[in-house]
Amino acid sequence: MLSIVIPTLNAADTLTRTLNALIGSGIEQEVVVADGGSTDFTPLVAERCGARVVRVMGGRGAQLRAGAEATSGEWLLFLHPDAVLEPGWGQAVAAFRAHPLSAGRAAFFRFRLDHHGSAARGLEALVRWRCRRLGLPYGDQGLLLRRAFYDGLGGYSALPLIEDIDLARRIGRERLVGFRVAAIHSPRRGFALRAARDLARLGLHYTGVAPHLAAHLGG
Repeated sequence: MLSIVIPTLNAADTLTRTLNALIGSGIEQEVVVADGGSTDFTPLVAERCGARVVRVMGGRGAQLRAGAEATSGEWLLFLHPDAVLEPGWGQAVAAFRAHPLSAGRAAFFRFRLDHHGSAARGLEALVRWRCRRLGLPYGDQGLLLRRAFYDGLGGYSALPLIEDIDLARRIGRERLVGFRVAAIHSPRRGFALRAARDLARLGLHYTGVAPHLAAHLGG
């Protein structure tokens, strides 16, 4: 079974689309929404869509970690609450799981913005470069890996931010596989601001800035 973990905080506006995109994949799955104290209708939306809600305080890293602990599947898929997986994602996941080398690898989705324009394409190109050259997919691209591999890595650290970079570095570039299928996002922020924040998060991580300080940059 595939266990899907989604960390949320006031994500009612986007969560329905994310959860609906998981339907009809042909994969046996359970969905756990690890909510960090939403004050909107996020828990209600999750439950109405058939997900199980666990409430976890302490930031996204703690949510992902607790969400994984609340599941029982052999494989784990971590998603952000505004990531809409393209049709065909189930086939991509099934093919990855069937490969004999995938027990010790992790996979992520292609990043795509639901926007027409050169700025969107430029940000997508920047993400491709980061994944290809640095081996650092971010959490908004999802992460698929076998539970035994995840446990052997020590799982997500209970960090308020950059928990995705931290785990990707422990996985290592040579053990990361990119899917052709995309995780689609609506551009809620300006493209320049999003790109600047992503680069700043990366820079703070490499220069050793404490995660609780990096958290001020936002998710």
